[in-house]
Amino acid sequence: MSKRIKIFDVDELPAHASPSSCWISYKGKVFDVTGFLRDHPGGDDILLKYAGQDVEKVMKDKTEHEHSDSAYDILDEYFIGRLGSNENIVRDDWEAEDDFDPDATDTVEDLKKHQFLDLEQALLPQLWYSNFSKAYYLRQVHQPRHLKDSARLFGPEYLEVFTKAKWYVVPILWVPIAFYLFLRSALQFTTPLPPFMVDPTLPLSALVNLSANSVLKTLICFFIGNIVWTLLEYIFHRFLFHVDYYLPDKPIFLLIHFLLHGVHHYVPMDRLRLVMPPPLFAMLEWPMTRLAYKIFPLPIANGIISGAFAFYVLYDCMHYALHHTQLPAYMKEMKKYHLAHHYKNFDLGFGVTSKVWDIVFNTYLPV
Repeated sequence: MSKRIKIFDVDELPAHASPSSCWISYKGKVFDVTGFLRDHPGGDDILLKYAGQDVEKVMKDKTEHEHSDSAYDILDEYFIGRLGSNENIVRDDWEAEDDFDPDATDTVEDLKKHQFLDLEQALLPQLWYSNFSKAYYLRQVHQPRHLKDSARLFGPEYLEVFTKAKWYVVPILWVPIAFYLFLRSALQFTTPLPPFMVDPTLPLSALVNLSANSVLKTLICFFIGNIVWTLLEYIFHRFLFHVDYYLPDKPIFLLIHFLLHGVHHYVPMDRLRLVMPPPLFAMLEWPMTRLAYKIFPLPIANGIISGAFAFYVLYDCMHYALHHTQLPAYMKEMKKYHLAHHYKNFDLGFGVTSKVWDIVFNTYLPV
């Protein structure tokens, strides 16, 4: 099998403009001429002068340095890849309309123009076998595309089903769990129970005998859980889903990034990928709930977790609504804010249910 050609982003070139790493581009191709500096007939100073830049005009300029045909043959020996498209679809002046409904992307033209991913085929296998630089991947994945149907991640349907979720799956699954934990917390404030089960000998009359004091304690914990979720929402979004610049430049890490959150930025209006599939949220919540049980007494932990789960349901349903629903005033403002995160600046505006933590941590996105 022939070696896959690496695709670089044009913004990577300036980082390679020194004697220890000297790259140039010519007619869309990228060359690492570091090993040729000492052998360059015109001296290394002329190469270093144009290091990290496109040299097509310079190589044709006879007044600067005339090149023979053999010079171009030598240049080919240092070929390391080519430049991908540097078009930015996202605009600084972008602003969401109330009836935002973008046209479908021409998938054939998009592939021809950007040579990134074929939207008509399963996306994860393409990433696995890709040879994009991290910088080029990040440029492309944050340039939104739009499809009439849901994008396909895997080939086999038995894997594909775990990557999708309709919005109502979230409340159906997690609201009963949140309610159960709330009730368990209130009962535990009244009568201590075993760590991970409701005492089967506890009479039903205990439900009637719940004191106002125990319910109030659980409500306080529940409210704390709401606040905890808003902070976790911000932390997950900013430091896990947008770990962009700290990713190792390897296809496997780009694939993981794409599966976790990149696909949402790549096709942000995909109705089946706007809420977390239950397996993904289960993986994220498990270490957090274990930590809560370690830190807090059981009634408090259950009350906090119930509040966090309830607010998670609100978050995911609201996230869906921000992309696809006509909204009241506050949510219209949050829709404009969240879509600006997708279409204006993905490095800011991490809050979905609120802007509070963006203001606190200086990542507020003006819209």
